Parts: sequence; structure tokens; C-alpha cells
Amino acid sequence: MKNRICLWACLLLLLVQGLAVCHAQNKDFANLKRYAADNRVLQEQGVVKGRVVFMGNSITDGWVRTDAQFFEENGYVGRGIGGQTSYQFLLRFREDVIKLNPEVVVINAGTNDIAENIGPYVEEYTFGNIVSMVELARANGIKVVLTSVLPAAAFSWNKAITDAPQKIVALNSRIAAYASEQGLPYVDYYHALLADDGRSLKANCSKDGVHPTLEGYRVMEPLVKKVVTEVLKN
Repeated sequence: MKNRICLWACLLLLLVQGLAVCHAQNKDFANLKRYAADNRVLQEQGVVKGRVVFMGNSITDGWVRTDAQFFEENGYVGRGIGGQTSYQFLLRFREDVIKLNPEVVVINAGTNDIAENIGPYVEEYTFGNIVSMVELARANGIKVVLTSVLPAAAFSWNKAITDAPQKIVALNSRIAAYASEQGLPYVDYYHALLADDGRSLKANCSKDGVHPTLEGYRVMEPLVKKVVTEVLKN
């Protein structure tokens, strides 16, 4: 009887684990389906000279919607998904970057990690995710451009985070130092968009203090384009 109970307990545990895995797969944590169809189109084109992929969150996603012409004219491909963290970027990096065979990937990560969208923020883990993306890109012959996290005094969707500015500064310092050590270009959006209070995003460049408006993107565009153009020449 005891053995039978243990057997049923084991079977029940396996069933629960199986259901949990199926549920997780159905949820598509990394949202791989978001760009699946668009990615197939680009893959069918093969290697395209000068292709650049922008990997990011809603800031990147909103950029494509707000100023699509900037991406179209420069051969840039936007792969931003709102709300995502660096953990999700890393999971979809192969599908949304590597398989597209770009010459360059521009990585903007960290905002939603600090906002704790999927759990407690740990700088070491976020930084490690960025390093992993860099290593994956390099292993596949893709040049990397790293960028700063944009200024944000607070997050309206998570008001419990009261030290966002300090965390952003610390992560940006670490990314910049890593870029310097590795000989990678680094685009500093942060200081270009920082308000006089030294904490927030300039009011004329954002409506919610986190996401740029067209005016904000117009500040960012020449900064990143200059760097990307130089990388493509080398």
C-alpha cells in the first residue's frame, strides 16, 4: 500500500510538472511569435549588406512606430517588444537577431529589469544577460553596439521602485566600462536626454518620463546613426 501511494505521488508530481511546462510554453515567455512572420521574410532575403538590428523593449518598439522612416531609410530592423527585460531578450536573441544575419546589432536593455517587470532587480544578472548577448553576437560574426539605459525618475506601473535613477546610473556605468574594456562602441543616450534635475528624462522629450516622444527619438537618432555608420565602415 505504501509503495502504491508513493507511485501515485510520483505520477502526480510528473503530471503537475508536465502541465507546468506546457503552460509555460503556451505563454511564450519571450514572445517569439511577435516577429516570427517578419523574420521569415528577412531570412528568405538572405544576407543583406548593411542590415542592422535594434534589440530592445517598448522604447525600441515605439521608435519604429514613431519614426519608421528613420529605420527604413537606414536599413535598420526594429526588434523591440514592450515590457520585456534582458532575460527575454536573451531568449529570443537567436530568432530575432542571429538568424537575420545582420552586420550589426544595437542592444538597449535594462529599463524593465530595473522596473522589476518579471521579478526583483539584480544588476549582476542583467549585466550578465547583456554580456551573453554580446558573446552570442560575436560568436556569429555580428558587430555589437551597446547603448545606455535612458533616464527615468520613476515608473508609473511600479511606484514601489523609488531608487530608479541610482540603479540606472550604476548599470550604465557598468555597461560603459564593459564596452571600453571590450573595444565596443557605446552610445550614451542617457546624458543627451537627462533633465536638469539629474534624475529624469527631459520633459520635452517624453510624456510619461520613460518613453521618448518624436522629439526624444530625434535626439537619439544622430547619436546612434553616427556610431553605426562608423561600425559598418570597419
